[in-house]
Amino acid sequence: MSAERITRSAEQTSAVACDLARSLVAGDVVLLSGDLGAGKTAFVKGLALGLGVAPEDVSSPTFALLHEYTGGRLTIHHADLYRLAPEEVDDLGLDELAESGGVLAIEWPDRLTRPWERAVDVTLTHAGETTRRIRITDGRNR
Repeated sequence: MSAERITRSAEQTSAVACDLARSLVAGDVVLLSGDLGAGKTAFVKGLALGLGVAPEDVSSPTFALLHEYTGGRLTIHHADLYRLAPEEVDDLGLDELAESGGVLAIEWPDRLTRPWERAVDVTLTHAGETTRRIRITDGRNR
């Protein structure tokens, strides 16, 4: 299944993610692709809201590489692979996080050394100063 949405603010981008979050279950992986500033972290804030986690707790893990957000229906593991070479990604233990009972959101999945099976692929592209085109492809096979 694939869908495309146009948003005109970070709040609208978060709302799209909040809708998606309602369908997520433990073990789901969300792959977030897009240029710098495309809204990947705003999308994760919406996932947090939809899962009952305080969206204000969400920040980009560019320098920390990985953040964990708890307190909602599911824990969110939020990884940012931007600064990593593909060979460094395997050391993060992403497979184990995906199996830990929460949701794994990965920014910059092009750094992964292999395709992730049964993931939700989200691509955010600039379509104007504040406008974003969001393409969601659900590969979970449910």
